[in-house]
Amino acid sequence: MKTELKADLSLILVTMFWGISCLLTKVGLGGIQEFNLIALRFIIAFFLAGLVFYRKLKNIDLITLKYSALLGTILFSILTFMTFGVKYTSVSNAGFLTCLAGVFIPILAFIFLKQKQEPKVWVAAGLAFIGVYLLTIHDTIHFNIGDFFCVICSLIFAIYIMITNRLTRTVDSVLLGTLQLGFVGFYSLIFSIVLESPTLPATTQSWLVVLALSILCSAFGFIAQTVAQQYTTATHTGIIFCLEPAFAAIFAFILLNEILTFNGYLGALMLFVSILLVEIDIKKVKARCKV
Repeated sequence: MKTELKADLSLILVTMFWGISCLLTKVGLGGIQEFNLIALRFIIAFFLAGLVFYRKLKNIDLITLKYSALLGTILFSILTFMTFGVKYTSVSNAGFLTCLAGVFIPILAFIFLKQKQEPKVWVAAGLAFIGVYLLTIHDTIHFNIGDFFCVICSLIFAIYIMITNRLTRTVDSVLLGTLQLGFVGFYSLIFSIVLESPTLPATTQSWLVVLALSILCSAFGFIAQTVAQQYTTATHTGIIFCLEPAFAAIFAFILLNEILTFNGYLGALMLFVSILLVEIDIKKVKARCKV
């Protein structure tokens, strides 16, 4: 239980860094094309992670390489849909629609894996859905191509979390997390060369955005997620990631002086309640109350 709690706390830290990723991506796309930005972000992240975990890279085997290529392919598709989604829709819509993985996971697990979920999981997923909606949507949601990309991104992300949950238990999770960064960077670079005109950031601000995305959101974020998922469930992971817009709102307040509406605060509260629901063992609480 303590190990699972530590894993969930690590995922919350990852979610905090990802809370600023939409804003950074929006800023980054102001001077760099889509695949170019992803390529820079993940190539830098891979080399930084490689420097830190260079000893583990000596122990690469074929199975880990295959699993990393699979996760890298899925992650590349997620980032592609997210990046284009953010480009063609509002930050609010993107924040809501890309955080639906926590709602999709128990549904997909029930349909395809025949995994029965505890009632509290369905309640937590429902609260997370409503909480994210209240936190991110201020008037009405207008569906466009960017929103469609964000929904697809969220659905694939749910699948990615479920697959990661299985693979990380069979190979070295740090090595798996590091190598997938390299595959994402490689795929992105190929697409950028074919479809775009790759360039390096032209301003100090652009470099800072790319480095923040590389170090915090990619190198730390995806490696820490992969390692943490070894000790927790896909459902916990998905619901915790629903906290992303709450952290985004906190960063927006700190950096942009944006203040939440009443619905926003209510949504944030519902998100935190949903996290408490998945963390608290209700059966143990009931047993203690009877004593």
